[in-house]
Amino acid sequence: MATVELDPPVSTRAARTLGQQSRQTRKDEKDAQKRLTSRGATLAAAIIAVIWTIPTFGLFVTSFRPGADSNSTGWWTVFTNPGFTLSNYFDALTAGGTSLTLGASFINSLAIAIPATVIPISIAALAAYAFAWIPFKGRSILFVGVFALQIVPIQMALVPLLSLFSRGLTVAGVGIFPGFTLREVDHSFATVWIAHAIFAMPLAIFLLHNFISEIPGELIEAARVDGAGHGQIFFRMIVPLAMPAIASFAIFQFLWVWNDLLVATIFAPSSSLPLTQTLNSLSGTWGNQWYLQSAGTFISIIVPLVVFFALQRFFVRGLMAGATKG
Repeated sequence: MATVELDPPVSTRAARTLGQQSRQTRKDEKDAQKRLTSRGATLAAAIIAVIWTIPTFGLFVTSFRPGADSNSTGWWTVFTNPGFTLSNYFDALTAGGTSLTLGASFINSLAIAIPATVIPISIAALAAYAFAWIPFKGRSILFVGVFALQIVPIQMALVPLLSLFSRGLTVAGVGIFPGFTLREVDHSFATVWIAHAIFAMPLAIFLLHNFISEIPGELIEAARVDGAGHGQIFFRMIVPLAMPAIASFAIFQFLWVWNDLLVATIFAPSSSLPLTQTLNSLSGTWGNQWYLQSAGTFISIIVPLVVFFALQRFFVRGLMAGATKG
């Protein structure tokens, strides 16, 4: 008696197809990894990394060597004649620049960099959510305008912004805050915060929009069906899901603000100068005292290193936001 074979259910066929595609994808990934990776390339990358690190390592060793040893012998002699001291860092922190010690400038840099990172990210995240999930008239044109602001050189905006700060923020001749201008807060960091926030906003909105717009629409619709408003959706769903992109941009912004010299030189008052400005003024005072300059350099990079290594697990995921669909 002939046996009639029935076609497998659709679900079974789909499962088989997905399984075959998955196996093929894994095979393609392995082939690509073999083509792009080799022992020679790995060895060359390791050699380049070592050569690139040697000057930094020498600077680090010099920062701990006594001044007499640093002035008479090279840093590599530490392997045959070791000698270390912490007094270089103490002398560097207590050294005075134009009006501040390096230690006070270190605190100023923290007071500038942290708010100047949090403020633009907070505003940009709200704007990115609006561009991605709130339909309104002219949304596309406005987003293109924000994106285009990235090509405006910072130097072009410095003079108009400085003029605005010197006159106080006004709208149609009326102060935004009656009786208040930024001239009355000369000894605060408000001008530097605002300047950094303005310059960071276009890129922040663009990067966060790319990530937030790829969040599945089903999640947003499900939250709306459950009665969630835009505030609940943003704080309970968007912010946790967009944390890789937020952390990635936070690294960029913090490092840029921490290492900035131009904006701080123009907008920061003398009592609020950051670490970079004080180091710049001390470089002439220290002359050939390389051990103090080395110590001051490592004081300036310790915080960026901590920030980068604390958030580096988000870095690659944040950079890849918006690179592919699905």
